[in-house]
Amino acid sequence: MPEATRAGRPPSPLRVAVVTRAVYPLHGYGGLERHVHDLVRHLVGRGVGVTLVTRPATAPVPESRRDALAGCPVVTVPYRTFPFAGRRGTTVLDRITAYPRFGLRAGRAAARLVAEGRIDLVHGLGASALGYARARAADPAATAPFVFNPQGLEEFGGTGRASAGSRMKSLAYLPLQRAVLSCAAAADRVLATDRSITPTVQQRLRVPAERIRLVPNGVDLDECDRLANAEAGARLRATLGLGAELPLLVSVGRLEQNKGFHVLAHALARLTPGGWRWALIGGGPYEAVLRRLVGRLGLGERVVFAGRVDPPTLHAWYEAATLFVHPTLYEGSSLVTLEAMAHRRAVVATRAGGLPDKVGAGVTGWLVEPGDPDALAAALREALGSPQALPQMGLAGRALAEARFSWPVVTDALLAVYRELVGAC
Repeated sequence: MPEATRAGRPPSPLRVAVVTRAVYPLHGYGGLERHVHDLVRHLVGRGVGVTLVTRPATAPVPESRRDALAGCPVVTVPYRTFPFAGRRGTTVLDRITAYPRFGLRAGRAAARLVAEGRIDLVHGLGASALGYARARAADPAATAPFVFNPQGLEEFGGTGRASAGSRMKSLAYLPLQRAVLSCAAAADRVLATDRSITPTVQQRLRVPAERIRLVPNGVDLDECDRLANAEAGARLRATLGLGAELPLLVSVGRLEQNKGFHVLAHALARLTPGGWRWALIGGGPYEAVLRRLVGRLGLGERVVFAGRVDPPTLHAWYEAATLFVHPTLYEGSSLVTLEAMAHRRAVVATRAGGLPDKVGAGVTGWLVEPGDPDALAAALREALGSPQALPQMGLAGRALAEARFSWPVVTDALLAVYRELVGAC
């Protein structure tokens, strides 16, 4: 572990193994991937020696992104999916079979790094560190401290109000639940990403309050500013044939039922026809259902299915938006909401997961209960009827992101947790 030398030289850098099933740019551009990429980059920027333990790249890495993890050794562990399991890490079948098995291998790889004297602390995300949790439970003295981020708790039904569907999905997730509970039990510190979900972390993971620490998921404000500005948003609107004054509602996320986009479609059908457009950014297994629903509700001409897009285009959509709408049924922290706030957009969202920590009613936007199309329609009606209030809400959202969710602030909080366990860093 890092300590000052007898000659009074500065302590050696803290050495951390970050164990995860996905990271950008090796495995796509989803919320987890972007979070781990920024986590690693900001730790390295603070002088922490990071070793990344993850699966092999799932697609060629573009030349422009090959330096994204510069200064970070990568240890790859096979991720062997099963026939008919679908895309790795995205289906229930894959997440209850291949994912825990990967977690055993990846966690054991981290344990070997510790045994070789190469690592001072292990930071695990989700079930990826299962093998390390088992090693730590068997012999804590032979392992390094363990910090655990359980992510969005989807395997427990999420962090919002449980529906019958989410309860059934939670039952299907029992093997993954056991893996996550093992990680939480073995961890020295368990991270909660928002104040509003801390009680959920304590209850569902059976973790005493004294082992929980609040460390938000961060948003990279500099990158948001670099990727797109107002001009990029205006160009995107022009390509769609939208005037500057036409209200454009933007939603971003994987097209799955739990994201609540079908609820938003029903809410939009309750609005006065005409004076708005809705752009849905992302792809996924629920797309065909959503397209049929949009057609059946008579919304087809007012809805844009943009599909998966590259980072500059995604951020141009935020800039093009009049209002960001996140109708999720359950949620973890919601990076896309933070990104929209970074681009100074007011938000209409559901009271799920960590969203109440970000969307202050009447301050940065509107909050409604998940799964309620009437309440969502009422909030949208009020937002669209208050165009003069939206810019000020957007500025308040940016200020909140800077004060509580920017990566420099988040890195400070995380290093404080590390310091509790290994001393100066």
